[in-house]
Amino acid sequence: MLGLRGCRLGITMPEITSMQVCAIIEAVCELAKEGKKIIPEIMIPLVGMVSEMKSQKDLVREVAQETMDRYSVKIEYLVGTMIELPRACVRADRIATEAEFFSFGTNDLTQTTFGFSRDDAAKFIDFYRTSNLMGADPFATLDREGVGALMKVAIAGGRKTHSGIKLGVCGEHGGDPSSIEFFDELDLDYVSCSPYRVPIAILAAAQAAIRKEGKEK
Repeated sequence: MLGLRGCRLGITMPEITSMQVCAIIEAVCELAKEGKKIIPEIMIPLVGMVSEMKSQKDLVREVAQETMDRYSVKIEYLVGTMIELPRACVRADRIATEAEFFSFGTNDLTQTTFGFSRDDAAKFIDFYRTSNLMGADPFATLDREGVGALMKVAIAGGRKTHSGIKLGVCGEHGGDPSSIEFFDELDLDYVSCSPYRVPIAILAAAQAAIRKEGKEK
C-alpha cells in the first residue's frame, strides 16, 4: 500500500492527474450548461509534504482553467487532500496553507500508524485480541489512542491555519458506530463509507448527536 501511488503517481506522471481533473471539470461544465450547480471537491491522495500538495494543486488549477475556458463556463471547485500519513498529521498546519479541505483516509492512516498491512493483518490481529494485546481490530474500529491522537493533531493544525477548513472522514471507519461517535467528538463535518454501511452510519451519527445534545443541557 506504499510506494508509487497517490500523489506520487500524479507528480511523476502528471498526465494522470490532468486526465482525471479534466474529466471532473468537463462533467461539471456540462451540468452547468443544463442549469445545475455542482461544486466538486478534488482530493489529492497520500500527501505528506506541503510541496506535494502545492505541486498537484497548481496542476489542478491549470487544467481546470483550461477546461473552463474551452467550455466558456465558470464553476466553483475545491482542492483538498486526504490525510493518510503520520507526517501529514504533524504537518497539517503547513499543508492547510494549500488545502481547502482535509478528508482523513483512516484505512491508510491506520496502516501507516501501526505499520500494519490490511493484506496480512488478519493473520495476527485475532491472536492479538484473544491474547489481550489489542481490544479491537483497528481496521474495523478506530484506534483512538494512536490514530485518533494523530487526527487531533491534524485537526488542530489545520484549523490553526484555516479556521473554516472542511474536515471529514472517508474509509470503513465511517460506518462504524464507535468510530462515528469519536468523529462527532472531534466535531468533523462528515463521514463517508461503503454504500451498505450508510444506514448504520446515519443511525450512529444521529445517536451521537443526541448524546451530545444531552450533555450540553
